[in-house]
Amino acid sequence: MKTEKILFITQEINPYVPDSELTKLGRNIAMTAIDDNRETRVFMPKWGNINERRNQLHPVQRISGMNLIVDDTDYQLIIKVASITGTRMQVYFIDDDDFFGKRLAEVDREGKEYTDNYTRSVFYGRSVLETVKKLRWTPEMVHCQGWTSAFTPLYLKTAYAEEPCFRECKVVYTVTDNKLTLPSGNNMAEVLTYRNADASCVEEFSASFSPIDLEKLAIKYSDGVTFYSKETNPELLKYAQELGKPVLEEKECDESKYLEFFDQIWGTRIIPKTED
Repeated sequence: MKTEKILFITQEINPYVPDSELTKLGRNIAMTAIDDNRETRVFMPKWGNINERRNQLHPVQRISGMNLIVDDTDYQLIIKVASITGTRMQVYFIDDDDFFGKRLAEVDREGKEYTDNYTRSVFYGRSVLETVKKLRWTPEMVHCQGWTSAFTPLYLKTAYAEEPCFRECKVVYTVTDNKLTLPSGNNMAEVLTYRNADASCVEEFSASFSPIDLEKLAIKYSDGVTFYSKETNPELLKYAQELGKPVLEEKECDESKYLEFFDQIWGTRIIPKTED
């Protein structure tokens, strides 16, 4: 069964940030889906090194301005959009001055890792889902790539599970070369709490919630897992296998294999019987 509508939640896409293996992953799979006539929505953070004028980003007023409370702090969500020149690919950017607009990805310009990266990931995941709700769009598949999207599978299976636009969707998480090194601290349960997503969701993990715990959390709440790395982390692979998750290992970005994997996961859904 072909997946017709795919939501891509990534952290890097070229040409908006310096070219890397992850930027290729973020762009190429979505482009292949578009070329295959699949309906897509693509999201990434609006990092501080993205030139808005050069890349022609502009605010989407009708879906911007909502406030999200994370760890008892109120943040304003701004949505911007741009199209990649010469393609049919449109990208939505999640923006907020506290988390993205004036900051880079994992580390600052001096190479120091941000201590609130986990909170940024929580904000990013919830922001994308709230924006999709406002767009009134119903994805069949949600593809999460990298640590910035790692809390999204949890929210899809808990806090947003009964939302009409997400009730039927499946989620695939791609484990990449996570560059985080610092633990979250001991308040992860408070940071992620929203609706029925609470402390019970992370009780199996360490109190300080390490980068490995973050990846395991994403794996636990996903319907399928892909590994995009030169060297697959054996601990994470074993964890996914023990949970019985379908797994795809890719050392190179073979876009067709990802789409086939999405179709495999989507094809496992149960279609309710209708009355005659």
